[in-house]
Amino acid sequence: MMTDDRNGQPAVKIDLEVGRLTPAQLNAMLLHLPVDITFVDENDTVLYYSQTPDRIFTRIPAVIGRKVQNCHPSQSVDIVERILLTFKAGEKDSAEFWIPLGHKFIHIRYFAVRDDEGKYMGCLEVSQDVTAIRELKGQQRLLDWK
Repeated sequence: MMTDDRNGQPAVKIDLEVGRLTPAQLNAMLLHLPVDITFVDENDTVLYYSQTPDRIFTRIPAVIGRKVQNCHPSQSVDIVERILLTFKAGEKDSAEFWIPLGHKFIHIRYFAVRDDEGKYMGCLEVSQDVTAIRELKGQQRLLDWK
């Protein structure tokens, strides 16, 4: 019997569209993505954020359960509202921004999350430091672990 290595209990598996993972596997997978993720439900409540080691925009556990509008600087709340209203109305499915932040170049994307019938379930925010990606040149077709 497989056990969840965090609590020694039998591992519960979450059925996904393709495959099954334990909560520990799913959490580890999300933490290893080279992006920061935040999920806000259909009522604009923050339900999840990935706490990656190099998180770009700081999040604290207290944001879980709060309205997303209360988690942004006042000067950007109107933009957040516009994105969410547009997603809820089904007018758009994504919005993206890119900004310099110190020595980094940050790409921020918002995605409407919908169920199989197209009903709005929430918004996924994905932020990524793309500084190194922007500097890529030519091609690298073979493994090169210098």
